[in-house]
Amino acid sequence: MDAKTPPYPATHMHSRLLSFISDFERALLADDPSPDEGTWQNERAVNYHNGLARVQLTVLLPDGQRKPRGTVMVQGFHLADGVGCMKAQLSWTGSEKTATHSIFAKPGCNWKSEARKLAANWMAGVPEPVAAMVEAAIEHEEHAVAAM
Repeated sequence: MDAKTPPYPATHMHSRLLSFISDFERALLADDPSPDEGTWQNERAVNYHNGLARVQLTVLLPDGQRKPRGTVMVQGFHLADGVGCMKAQLSWTGSEKTATHSIFAKPGCNWKSEARKLAANWMAGVPEPVAAMVEAAIEHEEHAVAAM
């Protein structure tokens, strides 16, 4: 193996796509087994050749209607130094905002745990814009100083 050869074959991260999506879905099911009094009815698509996966998160309501909740897109690839990486983009129905998370295949990486964390981030909902969080922190600090 020379310096240009990654430590894993190119398909190493690609084969992890479906298992990662499955772990993500199991985490959602464990955290919210009956969303909106319905059941999860997700749709998956995986392209191993391009290292891409997508899961559309949908709930089947008791009246038989389907309620879209969001999408998770995952890309598996290797960085220039050969380290594996999965990049996930989270989106929520009704919002144009997205959140992106990168997971690196470092020693001791627990992929199931990473999938659970990602599911928890998605369940938490659309992230607040950074400017709003900074304004809230400044306002809180001003109130604390005024109370002294």
